[in-house]
Amino acid sequence: MARKFVAEKLREWGIADDYSARLVVCELVTNGFRHGEGPIVVRVFRDERDGLVVIEVWDGGAGRPVVQPANYAATSGRGLLLMSEIVQAWGVRELNEGGKITWAKLPAA
Repeated sequence: MARKFVAEKLREWGIADDYSARLVVCELVTNGFRHGEGPIVVRVFRDERDGLVVIEVWDGGAGRPVVQPANYAATSGRGLLLMSEIVQAWGVRELNEGGKITWAKLPAA
């Protein structure tokens, strides 16, 4: 659902290449589902300062996502590392009411 939501929003904005955005939202939602708590909310918008696409994923968990060092023998744990290589910036904002927003800013196409 999150990939479809992001693809539709980018299409509305006339952005044809949604591959990176779908990959990013998939990673952030998966992390929220596996390591967070409660419902997951996805928000997509364009930064009004530079027009770049920002994807935010909210979950109610207290844990923060951490990029794991490369481990070629591992069967999982590479998602944030891969995502961090294709986005312009990303981070986490803890919320006063609990939970966090993990966000990623996509580079210009």
